[in-house]
Amino acid sequence: MATGPKPPRTRPSSLHLDRILAAARNKSRGFPTSIWREEESDDHHPAPALSLSHPVLRALDSCPCGGRAFDQALAQLVVSGLFQHPLAAGRAVRTLCASPSFGSVTFAVALFSHLDEPDAFICNTILRAYARSGDPHEGVGFYRSHMLRRGVPPNNYTFPLVVKLCADAGSASEGARAHARVVKLGFESDLFVQNSLIHMYSTIGSVRSARRLFDLRAVSDLVTWNSMMDGYVKNGMVTTARELFDEMPERDTVSWNSMIDGYGKVGEVKLARELFDAMPSPNVVSWNTILAIYVRAKDYRECSRLFDWMVATRVTPNEATLVSVLTSCSNLGDLERGRWVDSFVKNRRMGIEPDVLLSTALLTMYSKCGDMDSAREIFDQMPEKSVVSWNSMIIGYGMHGHGDKAILLFLDMEREGPRPNEATFVCLLSACAHAGLVFEGWWCFDRMVRKHNIEPKIEHYGCVVDLLSRAGLLDDSKQLIEKTPAQPAPALLGALLSACKTHSNLKLAEIVGGKLMELAPTDVGPYVLLSDIYAAEGRWDDVEKVRAVMREKGLLKGAGVSLVGWEKCEHVCPVEIKDPVHKKGIMHSILNELGQSDETAWRVFAD
Repeated sequence: MATGPKPPRTRPSSLHLDRILAAARNKSRGFPTSIWREEESDDHHPAPALSLSHPVLRALDSCPCGGRAFDQALAQLVVSGLFQHPLAAGRAVRTLCASPSFGSVTFAVALFSHLDEPDAFICNTILRAYARSGDPHEGVGFYRSHMLRRGVPPNNYTFPLVVKLCADAGSASEGARAHARVVKLGFESDLFVQNSLIHMYSTIGSVRSARRLFDLRAVSDLVTWNSMMDGYVKNGMVTTARELFDEMPERDTVSWNSMIDGYGKVGEVKLARELFDAMPSPNVVSWNTILAIYVRAKDYRECSRLFDWMVATRVTPNEATLVSVLTSCSNLGDLERGRWVDSFVKNRRMGIEPDVLLSTALLTMYSKCGDMDSAREIFDQMPEKSVVSWNSMIIGYGMHGHGDKAILLFLDMEREGPRPNEATFVCLLSACAHAGLVFEGWWCFDRMVRKHNIEPKIEHYGCVVDLLSRAGLLDDSKQLIEKTPAQPAPALLGALLSACKTHSNLKLAEIVGGKLMELAPTDVGPYVLLSDIYAAEGRWDDVEKVRAVMREKGLLKGAGVSLVGWEKCEHVCPVEIKDPVHKKGIMHSILNELGQSDETAWRVFAD
């Protein structure tokens, strides 16, 4: 059962001194009494001296944040006056900021506000926690509203944290102010600060400012060069990045990986591969980068071949590697390789922890390859399920005609899963269309609008048009297309035209085909469909007219192929060959090359 994160049981969002004092009054329960100073009637006894071996400091380090012992130790610091000691305050704030509990950083800020003389170490600890927590706006706010307002002087460890927060928040103005303060305080020559500023300006899109800093640098290291090159890559300036890459006095794997990724992001797959092949010692990140590039380019076979090479070179795959490979398996229908990946994940000695992303990739692979039982087994075993996990399972049922199971799973999602999104209903409506569930499809469409307040997009209308068209309700499909808020999209008309072919409705096909040719004059699909419909009706003169128009406009139908898979070899057979004798001869040649007889079982996948 997927459940959202529960709020912490005891962690407050601000410092409640009455609660802390209550913990101090109960000091005798479950906590070593040697830690507490004796209570006196005179409230003005001086606080005991604090040393590194003080038991309260040890308790702050060893007790889990939010636990009773931690709160009692914190209470003793408050009532004894020791909390104002920088060592004690820093230890308490550090423990809070290291805790993954929701609200711990906010609690640390509340403690900070009660300090008489906070120092930069405590501020840096809180800033670092904000940088890790993914809440950069709050971090920038703390720096401005707490640290600077209270007059805590920043140091050279402060500014790398601040400019990172500004970069993550996309705040150019705050970043510029932080840079001005760096110059004012004389930290611009600090290498760590300088590299952070270059990274910040690159991240927010101010590459010129980053390059100005780079050119004016007094000192530099490999991080400086990598930061500047990564800035060019992030902003799509791959040619300039390559020039800098070639000028680098030395390179590490970060340099190579960044440049390879840059080529991949602009679609230069060939250049990315050439650079990868020239790389001296690619690590797992390098392999993941090139595999992801081939997945984005939809060259799934090359991704699979590269993965085999990776394993042969004894580079151990990680979670990111397997997600790319499973994506390739899903699109190639390579169930055998997908099962190998699954067994690799289950081998605990490999150290792979199947997170939500990897588990979703696994169940998607199984569902696309037709093994819905294995897909459901993985889905049920997932401790956490994202909306993508639910959507993948729903579309898997839909692809294989199990529309009823898709609807039941959707109802489970409404009860115990995350909130359905637009993609959920595309998957659900598509499942209904594949299973011919017209009434159920209308129910899902209505539920999307009325219960979940999702405005239908063209994809949703397309699924409903497909649903009605498959059921032979062509007039209803046409009326729905005419009632869509925007101008009818070619995709909607294309689904209707395809249904006209299935149900031999020539009259409607001519109307829809003409409209499609107006909307998408360079799309060969409508011409081919209309030509096929004419051919099915025996109207060969009209077939020739359509083909003449296609020739006049230079529209050519791409040749289809079949992929013949045998063990780990793949052979492509063109399917435009109509002559059965010729086609049989090609298959004979392929089987002979494989060393198999005609009776040998072989698989043919549509490509």
